[in-house]
Amino acid sequence: MTDPAATPAPPPFLAPVVPEYGGRSLADVLPSALAALGVPGAVDLLGLADELAGVRRVAVLLVDGLGWHQIPIATPYAPTLAGLTATTGRPLTCGFPSTTPTSLVTLGTGTASGAHGVLGFSLRIPGTDRVLNHLEWADEPSPLRWQPVTTALQRARAAGVAVTVVSRPEFGGTGLTVAANRGGDYRGATGVEALAATMLAALGAGTGPTLVSGYHPDLDRHGHLSGVDSVPWRTAATEVDGLLARLVDGLPPDAALLVTADHGQLNVPAGHRFDLDTDPRLTAGVRVVAGEPRVRYLHVVPGATEDVRAAWSQVLGAAGRVLTREEAVATGWFGPVYEEHLARVGDLVVVCNDTYAVLASRSESPMLSRLVGFHGADTAAEMTIPLLVVRG
Repeated sequence: MTDPAATPAPPPFLAPVVPEYGGRSLADVLPSALAALGVPGAVDLLGLADELAGVRRVAVLLVDGLGWHQIPIATPYAPTLAGLTATTGRPLTCGFPSTTPTSLVTLGTGTASGAHGVLGFSLRIPGTDRVLNHLEWADEPSPLRWQPVTTALQRARAAGVAVTVVSRPEFGGTGLTVAANRGGDYRGATGVEALAATMLAALGAGTGPTLVSGYHPDLDRHGHLSGVDSVPWRTAATEVDGLLARLVDGLPPDAALLVTADHGQLNVPAGHRFDLDTDPRLTAGVRVVAGEPRVRYLHVVPGATEDVRAAWSQVLGAAGRVLTREEAVATGWFGPVYEEHLARVGDLVVVCNDTYAVLASRSESPMLSRLVGFHGADTAAEMTIPLLVVRG
């Protein structure tokens, strides 16, 4: 294990970032799109009125893992992405944690995680020792109870907007999809060609106001498996570029395309990995561990909070911060947290600094320990995402 105290000060892309809800965040994308489509009560928080003037159809594409700081790495393999970023791109922040389930629901509801309740990759279900992995979520707990906020898609549909969601067929009907995207007609599409064709077909199907939401997962997947800027990641970036070119070329004259992401990503070296399952100091007093390797939620046995905090702080040193639930909420990471969602946050919240991670080699899937790329924490590399705006 590399001594974190001996490492130099991190570069700016590893500096901490707080979500900028209410004007420069992922939560503001769909409310601004709905405002352009004339949905009553929708507010153009991103100030897109001039760029979207006269638009009656909006496509929103979320590219998983395409963080703002990853775009310069991708541009040698993605000329369309490079051109759009240079001419129409601006940085936003995702919510916290910077992880896919949280961000998909943040986009879909137009609210921060403290309101919608999907406060991490995995969460302890209050009153139990069960941990809910949102990517493996079937029907319990009920998505309508676990995520109670009306989605932006529901609000759009109620206002007469034709709403379509395009994603992988296997994601249809899952708990996460219902939590994030209820209100839209679901269309399954595998691969960039099918995704582009299905999005464009839905965008041009009617004559009235139209909203199409699309999702592409492969850049993130290859970043996890092989690392950012690996050969598979570069190939995935090229495929993203082809998807963007196809969508831009096919936009109807009264349409706009908004491209964004759920988070960025960074590589975690072998020497920057802690394993809570092999260090008894990290399990003493801990009842349930949730979250993910860059952000851990620790639910502790009664009376053990300070001892657990001291142990984790000592083991991690400068590699991480250990906050109480109250301290974490006070940072503003989650936005205002509904009372019924507070217990989903750990008694302690551990946020990794720099390029460190806390794995659980025995109690979680062995695949996690073999990953190269990670996200979830509050560095600029993970938290800063793009918004590209293209008119037809």
